[in-house]
Amino acid sequence: MTPISDSVIPVTRALLSVSDKTGIVDLATALSRHGVELVSTGGTARTLREAGLAVKDVAELTGFPEMMDGRVKTLHPTVHGGLLAVRNDPAHVASMREHGIGAIDLVVVNLYPFEATVAKGAAREEVIENIDIGGPSMVRSAAKNHASVAILTDPADYGAVLAEVAAGGTTLDTRRRLAAKAYAATAAYDAAIAQWFAFADQGEHFPATLPLAFAKAADELRYGENPHQAAALYLPRGPHARGIAQADLIQGKALSYNNLNDADAALELVSEFRDGPPTVVIVKHANPCGVATGETLLDAYRAAFACDTVSAFGGIVAVNRPLDGETAEAIAAIFTEVVVAPDADDAAKAVFAKKKNLRLMLTGALPVPARPGLMVKSIAGGLLVQSRDNGTPGELKVVTQRAPTERELADCRFAWTVAKHVKSNAIVYAKDGSTAGIGAGQMNRLESARIAAWKAKDAADKAGWAEPRTIGCAVASDAFFPFADGLLAAVEAGATAVIQPGGSIRDDEVIAAADAAGLAMVFTGMRHFRH
Repeated sequence: MTPISDSVIPVTRALLSVSDKTGIVDLATALSRHGVELVSTGGTARTLREAGLAVKDVAELTGFPEMMDGRVKTLHPTVHGGLLAVRNDPAHVASMREHGIGAIDLVVVNLYPFEATVAKGAAREEVIENIDIGGPSMVRSAAKNHASVAILTDPADYGAVLAEVAAGGTTLDTRRRLAAKAYAATAAYDAAIAQWFAFADQGEHFPATLPLAFAKAADELRYGENPHQAAALYLPRGPHARGIAQADLIQGKALSYNNLNDADAALELVSEFRDGPPTVVIVKHANPCGVATGETLLDAYRAAFACDTVSAFGGIVAVNRPLDGETAEAIAAIFTEVVVAPDADDAAKAVFAKKKNLRLMLTGALPVPARPGLMVKSIAGGLLVQSRDNGTPGELKVVTQRAPTERELADCRFAWTVAKHVKSNAIVYAKDGSTAGIGAGQMNRLESARIAAWKAKDAADKAGWAEPRTIGCAVASDAFFPFADGLLAAVEAGATAVIQPGGSIRDDEVIAAADAAGLAMVFTGMRHFRH
C-alpha cells in the first residue's frame, strides 16, 4: 500500500457543524466557490441556507433523521466511515463503495459551549445538555485520519485552510498541525467536564484523576527564572477568578517569569487589604520588603519604602487603590520593575509613560483573599496539590500575664497578615500599620528575628531616625517559637507584643520568657508556612 499522507488532498466535500458561528458563512461561501459540497447539521445548516448557500443535511447523507432533540445526528457509519476510511486501502475503499459512503475531506466543528454554560451559573440540567458528544467524535475521527482529512476547530485557522483549498488542496503539514490542535481542544473540553463533575457536581477536593486544562497565553515570556530557561504563561480554561495572569499590561517591556511570579506575590498580599485603608506592598524576589497603610497611597508608599530602601530598588509595587499621579511620581523616583494596581488615573499613566521599561499592570477588582482554589507545585516525578492558604484565625488567645493594648493588637494583626506572605521561617516586626523589619527564608527562626531587627536598625540609620521602628512594635512569627531564643531576640529589638501560632512542646518556656520581659503575647492556633 502506497501512503498518500505526503500528498496534497483536494477538498470536494466538507462537513460543517459549529456552535460558535463566527466566520462560518464566509468560510462556507468561499468553499462553495471552489466547488466544495457542503454538508451540515441543524442550526449551522439553517444559518448557511439563510445566507443563500446550497447545503445538504446530514440526514440526507445518513438516511436517518436527527432525533432526541439533536442528541443523535452525526453518530452514524456514513459520517464516520467518510472520515475514517483510509483512502488507499482497497478494503476500506470496497467498504465505502458497498455501503454508499462518500469521503469527507474537511470537517469544521466547534463544540457546545459547556464552559460558558457553567460560567453563567446554569442549572444542572442545562449544563448536562451542553456536553457535546457528536462534535468531539467527529473531531477525533477527522484528526486520527489527518493523512486525508483536515479538521478545523478554531475560526482563526479558516483563512489558512481556504488559501490551501484555493491552491489545490490541504497539505500534510497543515493537516498535522490542525490534528494536534483538535486533540488539544477535545482534551481541554473533556477536562472542563471532568472538573465540573468532580468539583462542582460531586464536591470532591482531590479527585482520583486531576483534570486540568490550561491554554497558553499569546506570547511566550521573555525567559524563565534565568535567561537560559524558556518560559510561558498558561491561563485556566473555563470559569476562574481573575488574578495577575489576567491583568492588563498597560505599558512597559514584555514580562518575564520572575516579573509575573513577584507581581503575583505582591497582588496576593495587597489583596489582604482590599477593604482596608490605602495600602502599599513592595516585593523583591517573591518576599515583601516593605508593607504599610496610610491616610493616602503616597503616605503608605513612603512608609513601605522606608522599611527597606535597598531591597525596594528593582522591586514590584502593588497598591489597593487606583493610582494617582503624586504616588506614581514617588514610585518612579527609583528603578521599579512592575507596578500593580486596580486602576490608575491619567496623571499616573502619564508619569509612568516616561519610564518606557516600567510595566504597569491593572487588575480591576482585587482578588478575594479567602477565595477557594488549589495550589499546584511540580516536583520530580509528580505534582503536589493543596488547598489555598486562605485560613483566618478565630479568637486570639492571650497567653501572657499582660494582654495587648488596642494599638498592640492592631499591630499584631497587621504583622500576622504580612507574615503569611513571607517565606518561612518568617519574622515580621510592625508598628502603626507599617512593617519595621522583615526576616525571611532562614533555616531557623532565631536568624530571621535577628535579620529583621538588623534591617530595622539599618532603615533607621538611613532615614536619620532617633530609633528603629522596632521599639514598641509587635512581632509576628509564621510558626511557633521552638525555643525562647527567637522571642528574646525580638525583645532585644524592642518588641512589646507577640503574635504566633503556639503549639510548641516548649510553649511554657516561651510564655515564661515573655512574661519575664513584660510582653503581651497571643496565640492564633494556626500557622502560615510558605515555601
